[in-house]
This record gives sequence, C-alpha cells and structure tokens, in this order.
Amino acid sequence: MPTSLPPSETSQSAPIDLRRVRQLFAQPALVRESEFMRREISSRMHERLALVKLSPQRVLDAGCGAGPDIYTLQQRFADAAIIGLDAAATMLSLAKEQRQGAQLSVNRLLKKWLPFTGSGEQLSSALLCGDFAQLPLAPNTVDLVWSNLALHWHPQPDRVFAEWRRILRVDGLLMFSCFGPDTFKELRNAFAAIDDGAHVLPFVDMHDFGDMLVNAGFSTPVMDMETITVTYDTVEKLLADVRAWGGNPLATRGRGLLSREKGGRLKDALEASRRADGKLPLTFEIVYGHAFRPVPKTTSGGESIVRWDLGKDR
Repeated sequence: MPTSLPPSETSQSAPIDLRRVRQLFAQPALVRESEFMRREISSRMHERLALVKLSPQRVLDAGCGAGPDIYTLQQRFADAAIIGLDAAATMLSLAKEQRQGAQLSVNRLLKKWLPFTGSGEQLSSALLCGDFAQLPLAPNTVDLVWSNLALHWHPQPDRVFAEWRRILRVDGLLMFSCFGPDTFKELRNAFAAIDDGAHVLPFVDMHDFGDMLVNAGFSTPVMDMETITVTYDTVEKLLADVRAWGGNPLATRGRGLLSREKGGRLKDALEASRRADGKLPLTFEIVYGHAFRPVPKTTSGGESIVRWDLGKDR
C-alpha cells in the first residue's frame, strides 16, 4: 500500500496527508461517533440507486470502513460479489470480523437446508487495503463502484476518477457521495476569527467534480447536492464529532495544540452561532454523483471505432 501521495498540482485538490487520514481512521471507537451520518447518506444513495436498472456481478465499495455498506449492497445485489476497499487496515479488520460473524449466524440458521460453501479465508479475500488512486484490481472487472462519504479524504480526486473508470466495465456505474464546500462552515468561520491557519479541509465543489468526471472519460455525469444541519448542545460535543469525521488531515495544518487563549476564542466564536432555540448548528453539504463508463469511441492506438447496427431496418 502506498504511504503517501504528493499534493495535486490542480487547484481542485487539497494538500491532504494520506498518512494522517489513515491514522485518524485507525481509531474505530472515535470514528463510530460519526457513523449516524454515513448510515443516513447510505440510505439516500440507495434511494437513488433504486432508479437505475442494474444487475452487477461485481461491486466495489470504495472506502468501506467497518463494512456496513457491504451488507446493504449484498442485500440489494444478492448474486453479486462485493469487494470492500479501505486505506485503514484497522477498519478492514473490523469489517472482516463483522462479515464472519454474520456468515456464521446465517450458517447456523441454514445448515439444515444448505451446505456451507464459504470460509473465513474467502471472506477476507473480498476485503482489500489500498489507495483509491492505485487500486489492486484489473481493468474492466467491476460493474458498480460505490463510495459513501470517502472521496473527500483523497488529495487527488481527478486521479481517483480515472482509476475508477479503469476498473469499471463498459456501461458500469459509478455512484458516490462526499462533502461539499459548505461542510463545517460554522467551524471554518470560527477558526477564521482567531488566525489564518489551515484548520478545516476546503472541500471540492460539485461542479468541479462534474468536470473531473468528464475529463476522466465518464459519460453524462449527474451531480446534485443537499444541505443537512446537525445541532449540538455543547461546543465540546460539536468538536468531538468533527474529530470523529476525520479531523484535520491537511499537510499544511499546524502541528501544535491551540493555546488556551485561542481555544477560548474559538469556543466564543462557536457560541456566537447559537440559534434562537439554543442549539449549535453544524452544516454538512452532501454532494451526490453518478456516471457511467461509456462504450469507447477510439482504440488504444487512437483509431476511431465505427459501429454498424446490421439488424436495423434501413
């Protein structure tokens, strides 16, 4: 697994430290506090997926974490092989344990009627540790790439889209969700009141994602977004949840802790955002995207491909 990638040279990518991302998501107990949003967005993605006629043989869950979307995808596509991929080995270990536990439960219920054909080794082979932009998969081997609230942690989404297109079969579907620029805007504004440091990730705009998809060779990408506001009673809980979301993985972040004086000013700035009902708001801009890998128009050598429908009436 690669240890890091250099920051992208494009203005559409942030200087994210992938080592730091892996460290932050290697703390399952911390990450679990933010799981409520992933489950909600997963449900909304499935509503969109239900509108697409698709019978995939192989599905990649990119950024699978502890594996809850592997379960929901397997329920929807019972005959498909589901591959989970994540950059954090600790999260994959949890996913393996949960899948094995679920399989054992099913086996106990069905052992009177169906023979057991799986094994722990087979289950683990469907869980891969790696980088979104350097997938350990062959070209044209996946029918659906699914990624729920994970893409924004990668410094080069343009490279990720190109890699996802590489592994998709023709007419294969990419469906993803990620954070947009207004995510954590209350926290960003509060930090801006105390210094000029890089404390909050500058998330990519959905229109830039759409351009990247076209440049990567996807056809007719569809992008949309919505805003969700989560409210808190205390500043401490709000900040704890932000850390559970992944904190600050920027390579340009300050390495030291905030001073007591700056910490107090940050708390005061957040307190100033309290609503009339006494709650502290935290905004999430959720970007949704889907696109298909089209039939190629040229060969690998650059020659144009002309298709004739000989069965069509003239």
